[in-house]
Amino acid sequence: MAKTEAEGGAEKKAAGKPKKTFKKRGEKRVVHHGFAHIHASFNNTTVTITDTEGNVVAWSSAGGIGFKGSRKGTPFAATQAAMNAGNAAKTSVSMRSLDVRVKGPGSGRESAIRALQTVGLEVKSIRDVTPIPHNGCRPSKRRRV
Repeated sequence: MAKTEAEGGAEKKAAGKPKKTFKKRGEKRVVHHGFAHIHASFNNTTVTITDTEGNVVAWSSAGGIGFKGSRKGTPFAATQAAMNAGNAAKTSVSMRSLDVRVKGPGSGRESAIRALQTVGLEVKSIRDVTPIPHNGCRPSKRRRV
């Protein structure tokens, strides 16, 4: 008798949960407009392409492509990373246009934007979202080269 009560309790718990929905294998998501987030630091450049809700569609970085050391921070490496991410976004979700958001002081900022245009993506707008402190933390000492 105790066995049937335990089974009945399990059925009640399962009945309250909503069923998960899965998309079919052949179904392809189509996103025509999205955002390109370019994070250009002195050491590396990362390009992330998202849809309008912020879900990542494609991403690439200079280090992930195969550049090592100080070569990751170069404009050429940023170009390659942007082209890689742009082509992935075009093929996976057939993206057409982007709003670009650039963050960081790196040398790959402009070259990454140009590379997205050469891939065939239409750049609608460019915004600089580099965080600027209102006199927060003390910055590191100046480099003497």
